[in-house]
This record gives sequence, structure tokens and C-alpha cells, in this order.
Amino acid sequence: MVHQLGSQLGLKNGTVNTYISRFLKRKDILSLKNGLYISSDFFAKNKSDISYSFYIANILRTPSYVSSWAALQYYNLTTEVIRSITSITPKVTRDYETKVGTFSYQSIKKEFFSDFSLVKGKFDFFIAFPSKALFDLLYFRTNQFRGVSVDEIKKMIEELRIDIDEMNKEEQEKFYEKIKKHIL
Repeated sequence: MVHQLGSQLGLKNGTVNTYISRFLKRKDILSLKNGLYISSDFFAKNKSDISYSFYIANILRTPSYVSSWAALQYYNLTTEVIRSITSITPKVTRDYETKVGTFSYQSIKKEFFSDFSLVKGKFDFFIAFPSKALFDLLYFRTNQFRGVSVDEIKKMIEELRIDIDEMNKEEQEKFYEKIKKHIL
């Protein structure tokens, strides 16, 4: 993207690379991954906005949507402290440790890459519906629900201190339908 902008401005790739190196040394920009940068100033102004972190999670690896603990916390279904933002992707599992945060991407079969929506605001981002966020969390925690019963799932939700009663009834029903369909 930076190189495209540089070519539009008539700059050679070597010149663009020199500018990037200088801006990184002066900490004017932060590297998210190779070829993807953000302004340090812009980040400082927006780092406390969770929608900005979720937006970054979506653009670091596309396609993806925020899920698991981060989404459950967003919906106030857990009080766990979230140290990294977990997203779901049909691509290979990967983690990114950046100066702006830790982002984890878990690979899921394309048929399960669903049940998320776009939240519009200052920063738009894709996030799992509450039922899907819980499904995704348990899907990976139980090794794709192998050898697990519905009763064990209910017990696990309680042990993880997830307040499923705060989830609306429709979302709870969707969650248990997904679980039953996958377990049986």
C-alpha cells in the first residue's frame, strides 16, 4: 500500500523504503506486519478505543472476525482480562505480536466461517455473534467437540465463568443448536 502511494507520487521503491526506515527509527510509524504500518500519533489517540483494536485485528489478517474471549467480553458475557484479541479465519493459524497488541488467528473450516456481523462506528469491524463467539471458544478448547457431551459443555461454560444467562434467549438457542448439530 505504501509502495502504491509512493509510485503515485513518482517515488522509486528504494526511496519509499528509505522513508519507511526513517519513520520506523523515529517511531513516527509502527509496523503491524511486513508492509503494513500505522501512524504512532494516530495509534496513541485511538488505542483506548476497543473498536480500533478490533479494526486492526480485521485488517491484519483478512478475511477474519473477532471472536472467543474478546467478543464475549465485548458483549459483557465475561469479566476475564483479555491479553490478546482472538479472531477466526479460514486461513492458516497465526499470531502477531506487535507494538499495538497481540493478535491471534485460529483457522476454522470454511463451513464454520459464519455468524458474524459488521459493527459500524468510528472504526468498522467484523465480530462474531455472541452464540458464535462462545461456540468458537469451545470448539478450539475441546478439540472440535471430540468426545464431549452437551452436559459437559454446560459445566465448562460455568467453570470458565461465562455468564450465558446474560446472552439473550435467541442467541442461547442458536448456541445450543450449533452444539447439538456438531456433537451428534
